[in-house]
Amino acid sequence: MTGSIQEKNGKYYAVINTTDINGKRKQKWISTGLEIKGNKKKAEQILRQKLKEFELQENLVPSDVLFSDYLLYWLSLAKLKIDESTYQSYVCIANAHIIPYFKEKKIKLNQITRNDLQVYVNFKFEHGRKDGKGGLSAKTVKSHIVLIKQALKEAVKNDLIASNPSDYITLPKIQKYEATFYTANQLNDLFTAIKDDPLYPLIYIATVYGLRRSEVLGLKWDSIDFENDTLTIKHTVVDIAKIIEKDSTKNKSSYRSFPLGNDIKTMLIKLKDVEEYNRKLFGNEYTENDYVFKWENGKPLKPDYVSRSFKKLLDKYNLPHIRFHDLRHPYVKHTTKKYNSEKQKT
Repeated sequence: MTGSIQEKNGKYYAVINTTDINGKRKQKWISTGLEIKGNKKKAEQILRQKLKEFELQENLVPSDVLFSDYLLYWLSLAKLKIDESTYQSYVCIANAHIIPYFKEKKIKLNQITRNDLQVYVNFKFEHGRKDGKGGLSAKTVKSHIVLIKQALKEAVKNDLIASNPSDYITLPKIQKYEATFYTANQLNDLFTAIKDDPLYPLIYIATVYGLRRSEVLGLKWDSIDFENDTLTIKHTVVDIAKIIEKDSTKNKSSYRSFPLGNDIKTMLIKLKDVEEYNRKLFGNEYTENDYVFKWENGKPLKPDYVSRSFKKLLDKYNLPHIRFHDLRHPYVKHTTKKYNSEKQKT
């Protein structure tokens, strides 16, 4: 199988060359949607991806393959189509739960039924924890079925099965999480208690701007404009099976800019000075990167470390427990903006 990029009506097309069972050469033209000017490399990248997809489709698994083996095949297809963080979460779920379960059952793809999947759901909800201490949450079980549904949808699309048995599963009810949030006074208590802790700048900035954990850890120096006093959210860091760094946000509305308050500007300038000092101190042992929040040796902080450390700080200072994510609550963001404004006036 070969391919090339071709120009047509001012745009690039990925052209895939295949051969049918009679040896007849066929071409498939796929629009990249890219204008010709300045987009040749992007068009070539799309071509390479489409070639991989067609190669996988030409080597479809048989319908009587074990469902566990089919899931491995489907993951190889999904990797080409979905976001890296979503792919990694699918791999974790499949390898830790779904594949081992169905491999032991030896159920084939063309034999799997709604009842097989319902039994799986019920089992995982009651006994799914790896430590043997009960079942998985309803939300987690639902994420398993989302993966299975997508995999079986692909099997239907490729005529490996007639219908998708996961369409009729009864899922456990998801209990709504009742979050707790800090009042303005509790927020002041938090800032006062942790003001000398190394994580104080990270927690303070995340709270003032209402940032997700992935967003505050994704802050890079190119996100901060000291001349125009703005801070822009355009990078994220998430940790699933591995650390995934993205030069993008969760969605378009997440790409946003904030005014740089005097106290935060001073805080960031100090962090920059400390970074320069550590770079000289560690020399060749220093890990070069553009992230704002990092260890003394330059290695970026991990998401799980931030969450665990935040919990320990609340324990240490006998503060009410909330999740790091709950610092984003609209009331908290409103009061921190007021708090920040009053500090600047002072």
